[in-house]
Amino acid sequence: MSEAGRKLPLFDQIIKPEHIVLNNGHEIDRPRSRIPLIIACLVLVIWVSLRATGFNLATIISRAGQLKVILGQIFHPNFAYFPKVVSPLIDTIKMSIVGTVVGCVIGLPLSILASSNINSNHPVLLFIRFILSLMRSIPTLIYASILTLVFDLGTFAGTIAIAFFTIGIVAKMLYESIETIDMKPYEAMTSFGASTLQAFWTACMPQILPTYIDDCLYCFELNVRASTILGYVGAGGLGVLIRERTGLRAYSDLGMVLLTLFIVVFLIDLLNDYIRSKIS
Repeated sequence: MSEAGRKLPLFDQIIKPEHIVLNNGHEIDRPRSRIPLIIACLVLVIWVSLRATGFNLATIISRAGQLKVILGQIFHPNFAYFPKVVSPLIDTIKMSIVGTVVGCVIGLPLSILASSNINSNHPVLLFIRFILSLMRSIPTLIYASILTLVFDLGTFAGTIAIAFFTIGIVAKMLYESIETIDMKPYEAMTSFGASTLQAFWTACMPQILPTYIDDCLYCFELNVRASTILGYVGAGGLGVLIRERTGLRAYSDLGMVLLTLFIVVFLIDLLNDYIRSKIS
């Protein structure tokens, strides 16, 4: 197709290309740079965002001194407060472990039903994926807010909230992995009369097991962090202390809570990295 017959992009239709005559007599049309348009769009988006959120730089500057005072107390934790952190910390870890295990166990069969190369029933496939998308879209804190009304205040509601969120995450990541595996062993087993579950467990599970374990560890890391704020809605854990110490403006005690949380999360990350190195 000739140059004249090609449909120009909208940008080049509005802002005509620069016509250049080369030294050898040839003529070309060089498109104008899009960078000014991109910068203008970014400036417009940032300006609209600042107006919509009520961002005020003067307020930040005027409150900088107060922020310095608060951070100064947080970074000088009250180590004498540590004994009171232990019990809520254990509750947080227990919620994360139990919620992650329950969510990962339930997420496995749901991921099978959501895999297009395993489940040939298209309506069921779409329904399962819709449910999983819905479960992922709701934050853990919202789950906990609702479940505390159902199961009363405490760590049980927080555990169920973590499990719900974990189901959506694990099932999503796992069915995407299932759809990339080699299906020939699975097809061979089903052709010999094996059930879908038998064929999947024998032919597919060994292929996705490392990915499944890695997804579970990843969710556990997320859940430890997420479970720390569930106390804000009465679901137990470190969030209760964080809300209490913040409300009392006991920022040194808050610093001890945050320091403990940081150390625990760091150790969990090290443990997860060690386990991943052994299964990879």
